[in-house]
Amino acid sequence: MMMVTAKLAEKQIPSKPNWSFCYLMLRNISRSFSLVIQQLPLELRDAVCVFYLVLRALDTVEDDTSIATEVKVPILIAFHRHIYDHEWHFSCGTNAYKDLMDHFHHVSTAFLELGKNYQEVIEDITMRMGGGMAKFINKEIETIDDYEEYCHYVAGLAGLGLSKLFHASGKEDLAPDSLPNAVGLFLQKTNIIRDYLEDINEVPKCRMFWPRQIWSKYVNKLEDLKFEENSVKAVQCLNDMITNALSHVEDCLVCLSTLRDPAILRSCAIPQIMAVGTLTMCYNNAEVFRGAVKMRRGLSAKVFDQTRTMEDVYGAFFHFSSILKSKVDNNDPNATNTLKRIESIMKTCRDYSGTLSKRNKPNYIPTLIIIFFIVVAILLAYLSAKRP
Repeated sequence: MMMVTAKLAEKQIPSKPNWSFCYLMLRNISRSFSLVIQQLPLELRDAVCVFYLVLRALDTVEDDTSIATEVKVPILIAFHRHIYDHEWHFSCGTNAYKDLMDHFHHVSTAFLELGKNYQEVIEDITMRMGGGMAKFINKEIETIDDYEEYCHYVAGLAGLGLSKLFHASGKEDLAPDSLPNAVGLFLQKTNIIRDYLEDINEVPKCRMFWPRQIWSKYVNKLEDLKFEENSVKAVQCLNDMITNALSHVEDCLVCLSTLRDPAILRSCAIPQIMAVGTLTMCYNNAEVFRGAVKMRRGLSAKVFDQTRTMEDVYGAFFHFSSILKSKVDNNDPNATNTLKRIESIMKTCRDYSGTLSKRNKPNYIPTLIIIFFIVVAILLAYLSAKRP
């Protein structure tokens, strides 16, 4: 099924230069996301594609540590105006991201062809996100509150923007801000956890997104987590970070359950399932500090193919939560909190899933049949013993 969707995506790449660039760039930057949005209606798909590329371009400016602060901050703050200028571009980033930035005029041209209702959403979110990113350029993430605020700016707003685009299309009701914000935070925190080594080894300057309030309980410096002699403390810190990320799961499930359109549900649910699967692989896993930890391609394809309904979403979250629960070491300092969060997620999945609730109800019929045959056997033995 995933192969079929990939071939369909190839056929759906428009011939018009600016739109061809956008869809090819989307595929190069995030093949999974480019596949996920293929089932959206064309008008909404175009808006989501442009929205994603605009935010990735903004993110590329923020992530490029070679750009001087006095250059970077004004670009971030003014980015929402640059998207109206079909000649603007700024060379930065590497690989596909550099290509995106060098030819950003294609994205701007596509943006200007969107309906006004979509343009207003994209401009508003870009303005708020750029301002938030600028705020954190020279501000370290010290507390958990800082961490929440940073993740809100760089990802929670993206979730909010998608919710507004869905509403602008007429396909969905507008969700309360807290729900799509949680969807964004869960994805962002998963990426921050998974990408620890890549971020800490960034040159010319490392990027540090783990909050000091958490990591300082285990090591003196964040980079100390990558050294093998600190493996025990590093894994404990990792588990602490994952426990923090799990706090958003129930709001994510509520948000997904409000979506009526099957294609929109699927496009939002698959990344969330991939995130909980990634956290399950990362939990208690020192490999996070040695190299990349990713879901196997076969498992990713299975998630993609088997996610159709909210029932499937509950089933997938329950499945990964069960595996995660089995990995919790009672000696871990966060074990109690981790287990509470996992059990709460599993309960939510059982309570709202008809299949899971039935699966977990006791089935008394087989027991009654066994008892019946035991009684019959005892009676037959008794009667046989009574014969002369």
